[in-house]
Amino acid sequence: MGVTIAKATGHHVTVLSSSDKKREEALEHLGADEYLVSSDGEDMQKAADSLDCISSILCLWLFVTPMVMHGRKSITGSFIGSMKETEEMLEYCKEKGLTSMIEVITMDYINMAASLVLEQKYYSYYKKNKK
Repeated sequence: MGVTIAKATGHHVTVLSSSDKKREEALEHLGADEYLVSSDGEDMQKAADSLDCISSILCLWLFVTPMVMHGRKSITGSFIGSMKETEEMLEYCKEKGLTSMIEVITMDYINMAASLVLEQKYYSYYKKNKK
């Protein structure tokens, strides 16, 4: 959702990933402007001065720390916004027609889902408890 929301608010968005596996999804489905593979040192170095804000959902430090150190930038943020901020963001998404791609799974699929996330085929899953 971060890419989608950033684009909706008029930002130029570059997606950073540890592999090329999500390039098509990032560019064509989420609307990112650029895509960088973190192991491509040359491209990462070129982008170092062009990134004003870096937001991460996973192990960002593994591939961004050298850029931050070189570019004298900082990475800040919080784990989650307040309830009011969450409600405001949900209302904004509703107004703009922004939606997320989700797949709800049951507990018996949890190991397969974890494997797919580790293989970088999916970002995350939402597990629904049986009632």
